[in-house]
Amino acid sequence: MKIESPSLEIKKACSHKEYLLLALPLVISGISTPLLGAVDTAVVGRMPDPVSIGGVAIGAVIFNTMYWLLGFLRVSTSGFTSQAEGLKDQKEMLLTFFRPMIIAFLFGLLFLVLQAPILHISLMMMGGSEAVSEIAASYFSIRIYGAPFILASYVMIGWLIGMGKVRLALATQVLMNVLNIILDVVFVLGFGMGVTGVATATLISEVTAVMFGAIVIYRSIKPGLKEIRFKMLSEVEPLQKMFKVNRALFLRTVCLLTMTIIFTSKGASLGEVILAGNAILLQIHYMMAYLLGGFANASSILVGRSIGSKNRPLYTRAFHLSAQWGLGSAVFLSLLMVLWGEEIVSLFTTIGEVQTAAYDQLIWIVIFPILGFWGPQLEGLFSGATEAAPVRDSILLALLLFLPTIWLAVPILGNTGIWLSFVLFSFGRSLFLSLYIPKLGRMSFEDTVEEFSPRKLSS
Repeated sequence: MKIESPSLEIKKACSHKEYLLLALPLVISGISTPLLGAVDTAVVGRMPDPVSIGGVAIGAVIFNTMYWLLGFLRVSTSGFTSQAEGLKDQKEMLLTFFRPMIIAFLFGLLFLVLQAPILHISLMMMGGSEAVSEIAASYFSIRIYGAPFILASYVMIGWLIGMGKVRLALATQVLMNVLNIILDVVFVLGFGMGVTGVATATLISEVTAVMFGAIVIYRSIKPGLKEIRFKMLSEVEPLQKMFKVNRALFLRTVCLLTMTIIFTSKGASLGEVILAGNAILLQIHYMMAYLLGGFANASSILVGRSIGSKNRPLYTRAFHLSAQWGLGSAVFLSLLMVLWGEEIVSLFTTIGEVQTAAYDQLIWIVIFPILGFWGPQLEGLFSGATEAAPVRDSILLALLLFLPTIWLAVPILGNTGIWLSFVLFSFGRSLFLSLYIPKLGRMSFEDTVEEFSPRKLSS
């Protein structure tokens, strides 16, 4: 059995050029992910009142909550697959695809069966107005049928990334987003379908992308399928390892989504205009975070391969490259928002009062990349090593910093207090996970990791 090898060969180290060849498709792929929500928000922002923006924002948060809880399907699949690729274990490369795909299929069906209580509980927790909740329910009732497909896409994208097939991963996500943009414009601005058109466009694009990804992966793994037996999927040791990693990543996501739900709920309590303005800034934040996540994914691949092949120099180099390119990108994003932040906000809505609400808090989107870039970079590195417990613990500490801050700050500062709490949470992710770096080296290579001082990180 032979699986097509990735084109990029990395020996003992990795140059900046090699890193960029790996990272840039992942950066583009990462930016394309939040475009689903960003395009939905921008198209709805052309409607005459902020209720539709708020409704779509709450609907998007519901789906983010559902899907992010299972985000470990992509993250752990990428980590396990990159390690199997580093070991050149052809059979395990296939099994790292099929094991999580079973989980994705089962949870997708579960979401469909439980859609009514999920919607009811979510709207009750969000606390928006009756008009906003009605829009959100309409959006949800259509997009929910994409659940099995979007979860399957997590496994597909994770496997392609872990195998180093980043261009194929990029093609799958770009197809989804380009189709979504086209259908959004046709359904909403052309046919006047409103929020129903937005949700339908997203559903069609999700299903189409998964069908494309399935064809791509089938062609790659077809030669080895005859050697896979069901009993291989139920072997105890790899299942235990997968469960341990996925459980930690699940709890990490629970903490992240707890923060997001409280953030959105607090904004909703301040009125529909504030909710809509925050929704726009949050979409900009997602685009920044996913762009930075492209570099984190590249570093995750390097760490996975380094551990699989016991290549300590490559492991060390992955930290250095992740820090350098992550910081450089963060500075670029902050400068971009300083120079053209208001123009970027205006792309999302033509409603003056919503624009003003977003402009008032724009400074926090300027600050966010600088204070928050290192946490997601480290999460990528730890995920490549399939060591998820420190990721879980650090984000729990960040949440414990966020909760009292938002409780104390909002009554005094209003919406500014919400954004202050959000940025402190992002900084906490970076700070607390940094403390686990030496432990990661010991767990991965059974010796003492070298110190990652600012001087060495800049080398």
